[in-house]
Amino acid sequence: MKNMKSVYLLAVMAMLLVFSAACGNKSENGAGGGKEVSGSIKIDGSSTVFPIMEAVSEEFQAQNPDVKAPVGVSGTGGGFEKFVRGELDLANASRPIKDEEKAEAKKGKVDYTEFQLAYDGLSVVVSKENDFIDHLTVDELKKIFLEDGAAKTWADVREGWPKEKIDVFAPGTDSGTYDYFDEVILEEKPMRRDAQLSEDDNVLVQGVTGSDKAIGFFGYAYYQANKDKLKAVPIDGGKGPVEPTAKTIESGEYAPLSRPLFTYASNKAVKENEAVYEYMKFTLENAGELAASDTIGYVALPEEEYKKQLDKLDEIAGK
Repeated sequence: MKNMKSVYLLAVMAMLLVFSAACGNKSENGAGGGKEVSGSIKIDGSSTVFPIMEAVSEEFQAQNPDVKAPVGVSGTGGGFEKFVRGELDLANASRPIKDEEKAEAKKGKVDYTEFQLAYDGLSVVVSKENDFIDHLTVDELKKIFLEDGAAKTWADVREGWPKEKIDVFAPGTDSGTYDYFDEVILEEKPMRRDAQLSEDDNVLVQGVTGSDKAIGFFGYAYYQANKDKLKAVPIDGGKGPVEPTAKTIESGEYAPLSRPLFTYASNKAVKENEAVYEYMKFTLENAGELAASDTIGYVALPEEEYKKQLDKLDEIAGK
């Protein structure tokens, strides 16, 4: 009888071990170590935030093949237009939501929460072939980019520089990058009319690299990805020239062109669509590492900031 009991106990223990192992494997395969989910997530917005969210989507979908989470790039303004009409689950943004966009969201009964993903240093760039620009002051940036009193040649910007035409490249007006530059440099005055604008940062890279008399600006990640052919111009915001680096961007020393990057989540989507909740959880658990990776090149937030936002996400979802 004792032998029979021993055999029975061993059999039960073996079954429990198999069951436990199966549960463990399922946990490891799911979203962020949780359950696997299915469904679709509507994401659009900033081209600056795009590299982070594209990386998030690739990794999340690898773990959750039944989820579709393509990331659109219609610019911060374009993303918010869709978001406030209730057409998106997530709106990526390289600036905070504006008052008029908040009003439209309220009109459309879209409740949302802002989540910060990383820091960016808006980078002013010239070609590697440019051999005369060592730094620029904020006032010199205004001379270059403002329509009112725009410098026609580089000699108009600083004495001793070439008397050659300035070729200016800038993000399109739907871009949060444009909005941020407009606020802190242009002070909401018109940009020069002959500036060549594009929502596609790769077009701007090509434009600047095509001439040693060209200048442009875009997010730090795009400079990092193209630093073999571009130079980031140190900017003097009043305390001496500072180059954009991970350290100067996080500390705010790279002023006034350091800024946070966001995604805005529909509260309704987080509550009602498990895929959106799991995706946002995965984003906050991995955004810092992905943003600061060599392939993307932004600056991560302190770890405690991501933890606070994970708590906020659980609160919204009622977890």
